[in-house]
Amino acid sequence: MTGMNWKRVSLTWLMIVAAESVSGTLRRLFIAPLMGDMPSRQLGVFLGSAIIFLITVMTFRGMALRSSKEQLLAGAFWTVLTIGFEVGLGLLARATQERILSDYDLRQGGLMIFGLLFMLFSPFLAAKLPGVIDAQNHKR
Repeated sequence: MTGMNWKRVSLTWLMIVAAESVSGTLRRLFIAPLMGDMPSRQLGVFLGSAIIFLITVMTFRGMALRSSKEQLLAGAFWTVLTIGFEVGLGLLARATQERILSDYDLRQGGLMIFGLLFMLFSPFLAAKLPGVIDAQNHKR
């Protein structure tokens, strides 16, 4: 039995971040002017979750996440990297601490915490889809 493929797990995260960045840019350019900033960021959490899940399903086999523990470990890895990326990007953009944290504050309408929770569990959920893990991986 071989362990999870950390290189593929990392590459999958890079694909997720790239797709999310494009989505976020398009959302800010086209949706935010119509809906407003916070509603468009809230919509972005749902769109982002769909992107995360689609990429996770498409790359699942290559990551070799055969156990629930490995699936949750990959999701936790992605989540930690994403928090670092989001905070780092916010600081580079000279956003205030309040602005960065507003995405995570439910009282201010921020839903990012739900997006991060979805990211954490995305590999585990993808494994539950029929056909994502082939029958050979279920042999004990």
